[in-house]
Amino acid sequence: MKRFIIYAYLLMGLLACDKKVSDDGSSTVEFTEEQRILADQIISVFENDTPVIDYAYIENLDDGRGFTAGRAGFTSATGDMLLVVERYTELIPENPLAEYLPRLEELAAEESGSVEGLENLEDAWAEAAEDETFREVQDEVVDDEYYWPAVVHAEELELYYPLSLLNLYDACIQHGDGDDADGLPAIIVLTTAEVGGTPAEGIDESEWLEAFMDIRRSVLLDPANPETAEEWAASVGRVDALIDIFESENVDLEPPITINPFGTAFTLPE
Repeated sequence: MKRFIIYAYLLMGLLACDKKVSDDGSSTVEFTEEQRILADQIISVFENDTPVIDYAYIENLDDGRGFTAGRAGFTSATGDMLLVVERYTELIPENPLAEYLPRLEELAAEESGSVEGLENLEDAWAEAAEDETFREVQDEVVDDEYYWPAVVHAEELELYYPLSLLNLYDACIQHGDGDDADGLPAIIVLTTAEVGGTPAEGIDESEWLEAFMDIRRSVLLDPANPETAEEWAASVGRVDALIDIFESENVDLEPPITINPFGTAFTLPE
C-alpha cells in the first residue's frame, strides 16, 4: 500500500521536482552562513560521529551500496562517488582515484553494491583527501546534489523553518533525491498524504514537519530496499535527534544545540 500511494502521487504530478533555484541562487528559505555551518556539523555527527567534516572517511558497510565515503557518505553504487571522482579528475587528472573511474562508471550504471575491482580504494581515497582540491570537490557535490535540491523542495512546499530545511537536507543526503520508494520525494509524498496537503496549501508547517519526521523514521525502520534495512535501522537516532530539536521548539536552530543520536552527546556549533 505504501508503494502504491507513492507512485500514484508521483504519476499525478503532485511534486514538481525538476524546478531550479533562481539564477542568483537566492532563496527565502536557504540557511544563513551560521546556520549552514551548524547544519553541516549536525549532519557530520549523523554521518561520521564527529562534528569535524570527515573528507577521508571510507568504509564498506555491507548495505548494498558498496563503499560509503567522504563527508556525505558518497557511495559507489548510487553514482555520487563517481561524480566526486569525475569532477576531481577533471581538475587534477593525475590523482590516486583516477584509475577507478571505469569501474565506478560500471557500478553506478548497474546500481551495484559490488566492491570487486575497487581493491585499495580506501587507501586511494584517504590519500586524495589530503588534497584541498578534493575536499572542495566534495563540498561542491554536496551543494549540487543535496543542499540546493533540499532548498528547492522547501521553496515548493513553502517551508520556512531552518529546522525544516535541515530535515530535508539530511534526508536528501541519506535517502537521495531519486524516484525510489525510500527517496526524499517519496517521503514528501507520504507526508503530504498523511496531513492532507502542504504548507503551500495551508497546512501548518509544524504539523507537516512533525509528520515528515515520523514517516522518515518509519522508512528507516522498514525500508522498501531490504539491503539497507540493518544499516538504516541502526541510524534511526539521527531522526530522533531532529525530533528532540523540534520538541524543544528550536525550529530556528538557535545555538547552542546538543544532540545525542548514537550515545555520545555533542554541543554545536563546535
